[in-house]
Amino acid sequence: MTTLILSIFILGYAAIAFESRIKVNKSAIALITGTLCWTAFIVLSPDKQRILMALNEHLSDISSILFFLLGAMTIVELIDAHEGFELLTNYIKQKEKWKLLWIIGLLTFFLSSILDNLTTTIVMISLIRKLVPVASDRLKIASIIIIAANAGGAWTPIGDVTTTMLWMGDQITTLNIMKTLFLPSFFCVLTPLVYFSIGMKGSYPSTPQIKTYVTSHSALNKAVVLFTGILILILVPIFKTTTNLPPFMGMLLGLGLLWMLTEIMHLNKPEEVRHLLSVNQALRKIDTPSVLFFLGILLSVASLQTSGILPDIAKTISQSIANEKIVVVFIGLLSSIVDNVPLVAAAQGMYTL
Repeated sequence: MTTLILSIFILGYAAIAFESRIKVNKSAIALITGTLCWTAFIVLSPDKQRILMALNEHLSDISSILFFLLGAMTIVELIDAHEGFELLTNYIKQKEKWKLLWIIGLLTFFLSSILDNLTTTIVMISLIRKLVPVASDRLKIASIIIIAANAGGAWTPIGDVTTTMLWMGDQITTLNIMKTLFLPSFFCVLTPLVYFSIGMKGSYPSTPQIKTYVTSHSALNKAVVLFTGILILILVPIFKTTTNLPPFMGMLLGLGLLWMLTEIMHLNKPEEVRHLLSVNQALRKIDTPSVLFFLGILLSVASLQTSGILPDIAKTISQSIANEKIVVVFIGLLSSIVDNVPLVAAAQGMYTL
């Protein structure tokens, strides 16, 4: 049984890794892998009731993560629908190359600590396409954006899906991760900023005018939705700390409040405009396949944990490598090749508190 479950997981993960070669979406593969792992587990096990109970327990934890992600994604899409990010980035008018590099890098670093990395990267890449006319400079600044988005997402519990998973699994706390990881994360973005600044001298002849969208809602509405959405995301960890409720409850509360606010805000507008700025439209635009990918991967890893495979692997590693710091470094290096989500999920299953 153990061999079969592990084989299904390895084959499924290999198919995910070679998604571009086999031309099958990784979300579909993840769902199939997760389902087959549990199917093999329950079919070949004599105690089927115990496995069903374990599946329900894991599903409760997994659902908490997915509801949290869905809420956060919807809030971000609502901000984007109201062009809140355009309102934020339109204030950047810097002409000197090295100063613009630092502004973009630091803004990305702090923005990604609140928003997810992908959204932050898309917003900032769109910005430099308008601000930076030189292609070679755009590549350098884009590199900084990628580094800053990942570094910024590491020091808060809501900055990256992996830190959110650890936070919701009670393996990290809000204040501790911020206190412990802010300086290392900041150093990670500071080093390339200094390095790239050396080669970026001079200034651009003129700052290109940023084209603003012509919409039926005012700048005030854009600002209200932008800052309300960001405030909601910031307050979610505080809500968890003060109420002891799971984080997804705070996220759903915030989504409900922002939903109500936007409905009232556009109450007297034409139906077609209200539709484009509604939560219904935002839900259509969120990255649902990624949510389903997380579901499949987390189900797969849960089967490995319940079947005892992950605890056995953890025990073997602990016996072979006594130094936990070496194990952490190895996992970090492995994450440059292997997708972060299943790697963190596996580590959670191997090293439970």
